[in-house]
Amino acid sequence: MAEPWPGTYHNPNLSAADRSNYALREEVLTLVEKTRNGPTAVITHGANPGMVSHFVKKAFLNIARSWNMDVRVPTTRSEWAQLGQRLGIQTIHISERDFQWTETQRQPGEFLNTWSVDGFISEGCQPAELGWGTHEKMLPPEGATHVSGCKSAIYLNRPGSSVRVKSWTPKGPHIGYLITHHEAISISDYFTARDSDGEVTWRPTVFYAYRPFDECVLSIEELTANNFDPDVFTKKQVLVDEIVDGRDELGVLLMGIKPAQSGEAQKPFAYWFGSELECSVARGLVEHNQATSLQVTSSILSAVMWAMRNPNRGVVEPEELPHEEILQVMYPYISPVVGTFTEWNTLSGRGALFPEDVDPSDPWQFKNMRVV
Repeated sequence: MAEPWPGTYHNPNLSAADRSNYALREEVLTLVEKTRNGPTAVITHGANPGMVSHFVKKAFLNIARSWNMDVRVPTTRSEWAQLGQRLGIQTIHISERDFQWTETQRQPGEFLNTWSVDGFISEGCQPAELGWGTHEKMLPPEGATHVSGCKSAIYLNRPGSSVRVKSWTPKGPHIGYLITHHEAISISDYFTARDSDGEVTWRPTVFYAYRPFDECVLSIEELTANNFDPDVFTKKQVLVDEIVDGRDELGVLLMGIKPAQSGEAQKPFAYWFGSELECSVARGLVEHNQATSLQVTSSILSAVMWAMRNPNRGVVEPEELPHEEILQVMYPYISPVVGTFTEWNTLSGRGALFPEDVDPSDPWQFKNMRVV
């Protein structure tokens, strides 16, 4: 991850924009030109950010090939953006639902998680952030734009652990937290199409919709109830051997895609591509692991191997790496990796019991994904 000096995330003297991952990324990107042809540094390459950027590219190609579209594998960021625009993709969720479970019962004052507790608290206290697509009609009420940099993202003047959104994985719909993550910004920036004058013609909305495992959800509720004060927790624990079983569904959900066949009724299609790794399978592969930890470390391993083969590439982000080469290293550790189409959309069942303020003309507006 791109991390600041200690104290930055909880510094009330800094603006929300200055505490954002957008600001951190822009600062890191100033090193790109300075390190070109120097020692390789692959930044932000865990499961997410990292692995999911390669999932996006693979999903693009899977969708195109499923519709027998005549496409070759893009070799530049502009070609990848043109393919995404051609597919009609409007929104990309990094959609994760952690189904792992434990017999360890959380006590008040404990924060339990399946990965870094301090890392998650820090992210949850940062402002919610998302890549902002060209199809969006209006900013959220607490939304704000950035005045410098690539301007691919916005932020909300609310902590991410208090913002909930609707999303979907193969086990069905879920309500996740809009946790700020580097990939929401880097994916939206990388997959931006521009005209000959450099003006943006297409960009997807991108954000992380995360539903942690049950005991972690209770921990987040206690954090929120105490005004996001991390000192309320007297015990912090990453559960590994304590996890009994269950899977971590971690993938990308591409929404708004349009079938290539003309004349067909246009349904609001979506496509999910990702890992459905079971805890028991992870332990069988590498002892003292669970599904989440192996998804993260296998992606780190793939980046390390690429860096060793390419030692003079300077600072690079995951989107710049060859996706298939990276995925081939990860597949043995994160399988099954599945891709599936779905007709689920954010308007499904809305307003059945009570009126809701939604935009029925476009299910992929962020307004429709936000849970108020």
